[in-house]
Amino acid sequence: MIKFPKDFIWGAATSAYQIEGGAYKDGKGLSIWDVFCQEPNRIYNGQNGDITCDHYNRYPEDFALLAKLGIKNYRFSFSWTRLFPQGIGKINPEGLAFYDRLVDEMLKNDITPYATLFHWDYPYELFCRGGWLNQDSPLWFAEYTELIAKHFKDRIKHFFTLNEPQCFIGISTKETIHAPGIRFSNRDNLKMAHNVLLAHGHSVKVLRQNIKDVVVGYAPTGRYFHPTNNKTDDIEAARKATFDFTQDNWEFSVSWWSDPVILGHYPIDALEVMKDLMPNIKDGDMEIICQPLDILGQNIYHSAAVKGSDDSYEVLAYPDGHPKTAFNWPVTPQCLYWPLKYLYERYQLPLMITENGLSALDSVSLDNKVHDGVRCDYLQKHLLALNEALKEGVDIRGYFHWSLLDNFEWNSGYNERFGLVYVDFNSLVRIPKDSFYYYQRIIATNGKNLEEPWVI
Repeated sequence: MIKFPKDFIWGAATSAYQIEGGAYKDGKGLSIWDVFCQEPNRIYNGQNGDITCDHYNRYPEDFALLAKLGIKNYRFSFSWTRLFPQGIGKINPEGLAFYDRLVDEMLKNDITPYATLFHWDYPYELFCRGGWLNQDSPLWFAEYTELIAKHFKDRIKHFFTLNEPQCFIGISTKETIHAPGIRFSNRDNLKMAHNVLLAHGHSVKVLRQNIKDVVVGYAPTGRYFHPTNNKTDDIEAARKATFDFTQDNWEFSVSWWSDPVILGHYPIDALEVMKDLMPNIKDGDMEIICQPLDILGQNIYHSAAVKGSDDSYEVLAYPDGHPKTAFNWPVTPQCLYWPLKYLYERYQLPLMITENGLSALDSVSLDNKVHDGVRCDYLQKHLLALNEALKEGVDIRGYFHWSLLDNFEWNSGYNERFGLVYVDFNSLVRIPKDSFYYYQRIIATNGKNLEEPWVI
């Protein structure tokens, strides 16, 4: 039986750099992504986020689409350099006016804003001063948070501090795939990671000091696992793998980024392994990092199967022919069941899916529609898995589909389409896909139609 709580939060998500465009308009400063996209051989086909979906000018059209979809909750991000062109100091009044218009348009359409403060577009001028390596970087982030908190305190009550630190540290400063695309040593990455966590803690404090009845969350991702079978050994093995730590891939550890924030300490076993590389942790640092949270967000797209035996486990390869997305990610609906159970057991915080979705080979058919059945199927299977976790007592408050619009997919440029709405990147025409109308039905019935065929 399908049963979502009557106040379950159905939403869609985007980020500023991926949809706004207006990269050099109205006083906005440079972000590291603006600079990164100017370098040859960094982005698919030399593309960039200068215009992307032109949400900067077309936001009324996009919020009308959200209203048509039935979405009452929208997760978006602020562009740090649209508000502070230099990262700190002088405020850009035109940038602030844009977000005034944006938030007011959401509220006019009866859409509750869920604001993410940082979704990767770090100010280039602060990067030139050391970025997250600078010991003052947590205070820079606090200054940025304070402007938003004070200015929007009567209109925005829901915030996420950081989106996927695993990516803007690991993929960016270790693998060099994302901006700034510079490889740092493990020692430097660990120092940056600690400053990122301090920035989160300072930001939470600022939000709570300035906004009455604020709801504060955090939106990490990580490596997720599910058991091969419902055998006890496999279940325990997948739980262990989910929170396990390896020195070679520490930056994608769930526990490295969430234990300090929620439990007040780094994972003990991980700290022992990394102790010779760790930065100086000052008195009071962990207290700053471990601020009370209302929501633990999770960006979850897939998981890997694990088989356990004799207190050890094996991560299994996906079999030949296993379903996958256009991005070559595996399709594993179990990722919205088992990892949620493990996360809730460990952290005892209400959970929210802050991102989940897939890239598909979408195209406009002769009837001028986009028939993305694979996305409808993905939605149905993943939400059914999430519902099973709900029925077993996991406190899941909401689901934000990634993404509302096809957009600039970072180093993959416009080669991947994650949206419920198709965007022609030449004309910028929007076309709601079949999945848009399927999700519309899911929202309208509060998920009760999930056991029915998804055919539009």
